[in-house]
This record gives sequence, structure tokens and C-alpha cells, in this order.
Amino acid sequence: MSERVAVRKTYKLFIGGKFPRSESGRSYLVQSSNVSLASRKDARDAVVAARAAVKGWAGATAYNRGQILYRAAEMLEGRREQFVALGIPGDEVDAAVDRWVWYAGWADKLAQVYGGANPVAGPYFNISAPEPTGVIAVVAPERPALLGLVSVIAPAIVSGNTVVVAASPSEPLAAVTLAEVLATSDLPGGVVNILTGAITETAPALAAHMDVNAIDLTGVTDTALATDLEVRAAENLKRVLRPVPADHDWSVDPGLARMTALLETKTVWHPKGV
Repeated sequence: MSERVAVRKTYKLFIGGKFPRSESGRSYLVQSSNVSLASRKDARDAVVAARAAVKGWAGATAYNRGQILYRAAEMLEGRREQFVALGIPGDEVDAAVDRWVWYAGWADKLAQVYGGANPVAGPYFNISAPEPTGVIAVVAPERPALLGLVSVIAPAIVSGNTVVVAASPSEPLAAVTLAEVLATSDLPGGVVNILTGAITETAPALAAHMDVNAIDLTGVTDTALATDLEVRAAENLKRVLRPVPADHDWSVDPGLARMTALLETKTVWHPKGV
């Protein structure tokens, strides 16, 4: 009897809650597995999916969004050994789970912390409330592969934004495995979309896309590329989060800056009753 040949896994893109291959048919090899190499067309498809998901996700109650993020943490905890088998340290997986839970807890608190009644002169109520920005393009950091990824996705979606993530080309397996976690965690399709492959191909398409409202350049390490992406983003006045230093410590308390950077504040005036 001949020795069995193992089936090599092919990791696909995550767009609109589904796992399509790249429309280009391309892939590249990572740790003996085939990983889809996303094209500019895939990036555009991901933006369409993210835009379609905005209304439902932003319109969901904060409590519901928090519950879904918490469910993602539960599913991630259940796949701990799978991530460890990919080379992610166990303590990093634990930290990623804890971070999901931490952000889940903020879902129904952001409005109270960053909104409220403003004191004004005159017979009016003046109320400010935070709202999601819309579709966010994110360039994920290379390392830590999982904790860094969670640390840029969770703060963007907890408030009602949807994201298109350009995963690190050298560390894509954590991203596509996280996509499998999200696909089974009650997260509506299109809220998180993950592209694998060359950032130099997908990120410029996302930065220039007129239906992307903000771009997070956290994982961009090439200064020239970061400058080019900022210039492209200026075409429709996208909000830009600049790259973080290579030695950034992702294990420390993340604070609220990433969440609030992707919020917009709406202020309403209403006359007081007599």
C-alpha cells in the first residue's frame, strides 16, 4: 500500500462573508500552503462588499455588536491550538482573545464616553453623538501576526465601521485563519474582508477608491509607499491613520485612540419645551 499524500490546503480570500479565490487565479506558497494573491479587482470587490454591509452593521444596536465581537473571542479561543500550529505563540493567541473581549465591552459605552449634552445659551438641547465613519481600508502589521491584526480590526468595527484588510504578505496564514473564525462567529458578511498578497498591489487600489472613507496605514513600513498612499487618499479627503513605528509594543493597553480616530461626531440642536 502506497504512503498517503496529504492534501495541501489552499487559503482563499475573505470577501462578503465568503471565501473566493482571487479572480486572477494567482497564489503563492507559504508554509507549504497555497495562499491567494489578491488583485486590484479583488480589492474593488471587497470595497463593494464592505459598503453593502455598512447600513446593517452601523444600524445594529451597540449591544448586538458587542455580543458578536464576544462570540468571535469565543471562537478564537476554541481554535487556539490551530493558531499555535501555524507558529503563533500561545500567549499571543491568549492576548488576541483578551483584546477581542476588551473591545467587545466598549461597544455600548462609546456613545456615553464620547457623546452627551453640551451646555449652550438659549432654549435648546444640544446633543453630540459619535457615528461610524464608514468603510475603512486597513494595512495590517506584519508582527505580531495575530495580535496586531486583531488590534487594527476590532477597534474599527466595534463602532459600526466595516473594513477591508490588506494582510501582511509574509504572515498571511494568521489572517485567513482569523477569517475562518469570523465566518463562524455571527459576524454579518462584508463587515470584515481580508485580502492576502502584495500590499503594493492592493493598498494603492484601496487608497484611491472613492468609496473608502478612511485608510489605516499601520502596517506600511516603506516610507515612499506610505507617502504615495496618503496622496491617493487625498483625492476624496479620506481620513488617514499613519504607520506605527516598527518597535511598537502591541501588548500594552491599547487605549481608545484607535476607536475614536474612526468615529465622526454628529451634533443636533432641538428646542426645549415650554
